[in-house]
Amino acid sequence: MTALPFGATAATRALPYRWRNVRVGGGGFVPNVVFSRVEKGLAYLRSDMGGAYRWQATESRWIPLLDDQAQGSWQGVESVAPDPLDPNVVYLACGMGRPDPAAILRSDNRGTDWTVVPVPFRMGGNEDGRGLGERLAIDPNDTRTLYFASRHDGLQVSRDRGATWTKSASFPLPGLGLNARPAPTHGGLSFVIFDPRGGKPGEGSRTIFVGVADPSEHHLWRSDDGGARWKPIPAPHAYLACKAALDGEGRLYVTYSSGIGPSNVADGAVWRLDTATNAWTEITPAKPLPQRGGGFMGVAVDGSGAVAVTSLNRWNPHDTLWRSTDHGATWTDLYPDARRDVTTTPFLYWGEPRADFGWWMAGLAIDPFDPDFACYTTGATIYATREFTKAAAGRPTTWFPWVEGIEQTAIITLASLPEGPQLLSGFGDISGFVHDDLTVSPTDQFTTPVFGNTNFIDYAGGKPAIVVRSGTPHQRHGGPTLAWSGDHGRTWAPMTAPRIPGAPHPPGQGRRGPDPHDDAAIVVNADGSVFMVMTAQAQVTRDRGASWTASQGLPAWVRPVPDRVDPRRFTAIDTQTGKRFLSTDAGASFAPAPTRGLPADLSADQVTWREIPWPLKAAPGQAGHLWFVSTQGLFRSTDGGARFTRIDGGVQVDQLDLGAPPPGKAWPALFAIGRKDGIRAVWRSDDEGKSWVRVNDGRHEYGRRFRCLAADMRVYGRVYVGTDGRGIVYGEPG
Repeated sequence: MTALPFGATAATRALPYRWRNVRVGGGGFVPNVVFSRVEKGLAYLRSDMGGAYRWQATESRWIPLLDDQAQGSWQGVESVAPDPLDPNVVYLACGMGRPDPAAILRSDNRGTDWTVVPVPFRMGGNEDGRGLGERLAIDPNDTRTLYFASRHDGLQVSRDRGATWTKSASFPLPGLGLNARPAPTHGGLSFVIFDPRGGKPGEGSRTIFVGVADPSEHHLWRSDDGGARWKPIPAPHAYLACKAALDGEGRLYVTYSSGIGPSNVADGAVWRLDTATNAWTEITPAKPLPQRGGGFMGVAVDGSGAVAVTSLNRWNPHDTLWRSTDHGATWTDLYPDARRDVTTTPFLYWGEPRADFGWWMAGLAIDPFDPDFACYTTGATIYATREFTKAAAGRPTTWFPWVEGIEQTAIITLASLPEGPQLLSGFGDISGFVHDDLTVSPTDQFTTPVFGNTNFIDYAGGKPAIVVRSGTPHQRHGGPTLAWSGDHGRTWAPMTAPRIPGAPHPPGQGRRGPDPHDDAAIVVNADGSVFMVMTAQAQVTRDRGASWTASQGLPAWVRPVPDRVDPRRFTAIDTQTGKRFLSTDAGASFAPAPTRGLPADLSADQVTWREIPWPLKAAPGQAGHLWFVSTQGLFRSTDGGARFTRIDGGVQVDQLDLGAPPPGKAWPALFAIGRKDGIRAVWRSDDEGKSWVRVNDGRHEYGRRFRCLAADMRVYGRVYVGTDGRGIVYGEPG
């Protein structure tokens, strides 16, 4: 198949903008880190939804490698393979999931530029089993040869440096075939290991091992003739093979689990294979007990033969990391004496006195040039140490977040205030933050309560210190899903609104479980005196959640928007009927009010997922000014919604925000996530939507996985964009 130039697409003129990340530091699940074996200080990291990174030792930071990629599926990286001889060459196997396109990417300059080879076998970079591997492997005795252990289509082979791929006819397991969601994905073949001792440079390796993570009679296969024939290596258990590491003397260490992870793993083991005799020895560090659960995943060896493994899903009491200097005969558990210094990313405290050791610990790596430097990956960060060998002497090890340059999170909502901190953010999985300094990991995380996801943030237009937020409960913290702050979001008080008896089910399936009350959004009026929560029937509190009363006159699940200037006014548009409802008594009651100018049928604009912004938006600092973002166009009202005018600037707007006005003008600058000429991008308008210019360019595509945005209220031209996997990025002119 033909290789395509990386990022080839139609060009749309963009304004010169500088793009950077708002720093948090890590924040998401990283399945693995792989060190180069030919150059000290060179390593690569693959993420499940935020692309890949290269460790740049001269800058002491991770460099994102796929920001210029417009195809969102490539941001889910299934495997990474640095060339074992040439430090400039690296390969990625990319594909978000079964429905999405997949490709093998090759770079000859360490990921600065890529050649993309689309492949027909689908991947699961963001599906269950993404911690398995590494699936992609390069023959160290003939680097033209690559093997890929696929999920659905057996063993794939390339003999021309990844330019073309064919399915191995000799490998006995052809794969279970592509299945469709919601069926669980296949683990498929989990790893490929070449044994370089059984071959000659230029002639290829003779001995190859392939792991199997599908239900099967055998979970490890071996070839001793370069892949021409294969034979199983029977094992005395039925666990799935997850990862493997081969030491210099021919010992193959394999981690096994009852499931493919990163969740729902109940049992597992660790075994060592003598590759000279095919004899197995069980070396499980600590067998999971029924009440503890969990399996094993990460495995690594160093040059001296020391081996380390991680547990996976051992929630009770905790996951851990073991190290052995006698090939697994005895183990040292690092958890009791491990210290974690998270001062550079304080969100890892989660409001607790000390940081968690980690969970979803799928990745484990030891620097081949320095046995003291090791790292393991978790669901929220990557921990590294420069003291790994101290564990053999029973001495403590200190671990730090090895995440400088990494922003690997999904952002749900953003808010730029006209005073106070520069930005408030709502994250998936890690609650949210107050950002006083965009270059420093924030110290003020949204706690009391901690949310799993923060879905909505609003502030009082005339008193911006008053902020409200809503979200989903954290899986470990639980608790209320509403909160308010009187100090720009630095400290919070929880709130809980009453259940609505007999509430109808909300539109769509966007709320947690069967309770339609969960995840209800919350807003605040212009002077901060009234909070309104969007349960089936909107409810208001005038005493900070001590008591609530139902708003009268609104149809079920219709969501009002507070005016940013007039504290008495709330406006709602019922997308099912197209009717407008108006409150002039601060949300106590609503009455039908005439409106014209909007399309007759707004049903396609009904919000059916808790994370989608509401289509009606009130303009800051302008009483009665409203914008309506419809699938049928962008509409504006200057009289509180009595009349809307369609604004046709040539961009199909998906999301809109209003920021500081252009110099010499009274109206706000508009920023949008939208589409034009087939390109989904970030746009700016300085003439109230009559025309738009693109502000992100081909070097800052981020897979076009844009989820939300906020225009800066104080700095003209600055816009914050929440991505799905690359954290928060912000752009400024020039």
